[in-house]
Amino acid sequence: MSSPVMNGQSTAKGCRLGLAWLVCCFALNVQAARSQGTDAGVFVLRGDETGIKFVHNDGGTGNYFVVEPYSAGLAICDYDNDGREDVYFLNGASLRRQHSKGVANSLFRNTEAWRFQQTTKLARVGDTGHGLGVATADIDADGFIDIYVSNYGSNLLYLNNGDGTFSDGSRVSGLDGEKRFSAGVAFFDMDADGDLDLYCGNYQRFQIEQHRVRMIGEAQFHPGPLDFPPEYDQLFENKGDGHFIDVSGNLRRQIPSTAMGTLAADFDSDGDCDILVMNDTRPNYLWVNDGKGRFEEQGLITGVAFDRTGRANGNMGVECRDLDGDGRLDLVTTTYQDEMPVIYQNSGGVFTDATNRFSIDRSLHPHVNWGLGLEDFNLDGFPDIFVGCGHFMDNVGQISDKTQLNVRDYLQFGTPQGFASPSEVPSNASLPLRSARGAAFADLDVDGDIDIVVSNWNQPASILENRLNAKERPLVLRLIGIESNREGVGATVTVTSKGRIQQAAVHAGRGYQSCYGKLLYFSVEESQPRVSVRVDWPGGTTNEYDVDAGELDSSNPLLLFEKSSK
Repeated sequence: MSSPVMNGQSTAKGCRLGLAWLVCCFALNVQAARSQGTDAGVFVLRGDETGIKFVHNDGGTGNYFVVEPYSAGLAICDYDNDGREDVYFLNGASLRRQHSKGVANSLFRNTEAWRFQQTTKLARVGDTGHGLGVATADIDADGFIDIYVSNYGSNLLYLNNGDGTFSDGSRVSGLDGEKRFSAGVAFFDMDADGDLDLYCGNYQRFQIEQHRVRMIGEAQFHPGPLDFPPEYDQLFENKGDGHFIDVSGNLRRQIPSTAMGTLAADFDSDGDCDILVMNDTRPNYLWVNDGKGRFEEQGLITGVAFDRTGRANGNMGVECRDLDGDGRLDLVTTTYQDEMPVIYQNSGGVFTDATNRFSIDRSLHPHVNWGLGLEDFNLDGFPDIFVGCGHFMDNVGQISDKTQLNVRDYLQFGTPQGFASPSEVPSNASLPLRSARGAAFADLDVDGDIDIVVSNWNQPASILENRLNAKERPLVLRLIGIESNREGVGATVTVTSKGRIQQAAVHAGRGYQSCYGKLLYFSVEESQPRVSVRVDWPGGTTNEYDVDAGELDSSNPLLLFEKSSK
C-alpha cells in the first residue's frame, strides 16, 4: 500500500507547519490593482488577457423580482485533473422565461499561468437557468469532480465523464426534484459511510405570479426576505450507487427559513460533520449531527443563532477557520447593510460573538457584504479576511447616503492581536468599483499563494493576482481518503510548530453560495525543519503526520493518505 504521505514523485516523511492561527488584518483596500513597488507587495487586477471574459447577468427586466439580487456564486476546482484550478461562473436568467438566450453559466479551463480557455460548450455545462449556488465534489468516487448547481427553478447535477465533458445526471441521481428557490449547497458525509451526501438550503416560497411591487416613495425596490413565506431546506442521502434519496426528515423539527450560505464541518469536534446555515433576517441554524446522519438544530444554545445584541442579521456568506490559534474552528458571516460581519469564536462547541475583539474594519458597516474568504494571503501564519461588498439596489442613493451600488472590497491582514488597523495599499491603477457577490480563492498560477476571483452583479468578474511578498514558505496539502470520501471533504487539518497552531477544514460548498479549496494552504517558518500535521477525518479517524519541511514544493502539493483504522 502507498505511504500515507507523498509529495508528487517522492515520499515525504513529515509535514511541517506551525504558526499561531490568530486573525489579522490591516484593511487592504482591494480597490487597487497594486504595483510591486512596496515591501509588502501587491495584488494585481488581471484583465481580458487571461481569457476570462465573463460578465454576470441577473436576468432583470425592470420588474425587481426578489430572486434577482441573489445571483450568484462561483466555483474553483480542477475538473480535468491537470493540476491547475479551473473557474466555473453561475449566471442569472430572465425570470419571465426561466431561461435567457445567450445568458448561461460559464466554465474556464486553466491552461497555463494566467491563461484560460472558455470550455463551456465543449464540457456541456452551460446551464441557462437562474443560477444561485454551486458545490463541486467527486460524488460518485470515479476520481473526477462533479458539479451541483442550485437554481431558482430546477437544480442540476453535472456528472464528470472524465474526458473533459459532463453529462446531466439530475434525473438518474434522483436530484431532479420539485422546483424551488434554492441558495447555498454543500456536500458532506453525514453518516460516515465514505460517500458524499448533500444539504440544499432554500430561501423562499416564491412564484413569479406572486410578485409584489415594493415602493419607497416613488421609487421601486426589490422585495425582501420577509415579503414571502420562508422555505424548508432539504437533505439528500447518497446511497453509494449514484442515487440520492430525500431524507429531510433527519432534520428534526425543522422550521422553514431563508437560507443563504451553508457550511459543513465538525464544529463540536466529536468526529462527525455538522451543518451551519446562515439565514437572512432569521436565526441561523447549526444542525448538530448525532453521528448517524440525524440532526438536532442547536443554533440558539451554541450561540450562533443571533449576534451579541440578540439580533437576527441579514446573513449572506459564511466561513470557518481557527482565528485564535486554540485548535478550534471559528466562524465568520457576512451581513446586510448597517450590520457588521460577525465573528463567532469557538469555545469548544459553544460560540461567542467576538467581532469587536478581532477589530473588523468598522467602515464595512454601511455596506452589504457577500463573498467571504479566510486565507493566509501573505503567508505569515495568520488567516486574513476578504469581504466582497456591493448593494443590489441600483437606486439605493434615494434611501441612503451611506452606501452605493458599487463599492470597494475589503482585505484585512491578520496579526496575533486580531485584524490590524485599516490601510489602503499603494497602487498604480484603481480597481473599478463593483458590486460583488460570490468570491472564491485558489492558487491559479501555481506559485504557492492564494489568488482571488469575484463574481460581480451585472458586471465583469474581478481576477486578482497575488503578488504579496510571502513571509514564510507555503505548505500545500491535498487529502486522499481511503475509508473516508476520496477528497477528504469534512476533514479538519491542524498544523503545529513550536506550539503554534493553524487549523482549517476541507469543504464542498462555502462562502456566499460558492465552492473552492480542496487544497489547503498553510505557512511554514524558514527555520523550521519539520512540522506536525494532524488530520481528523470525517467518521472519527485521526492520523498524525511528521513532515520534512525541506521537501515542500508549492507547485506539487503534499499528498496525505488516510491510514486505515483497521
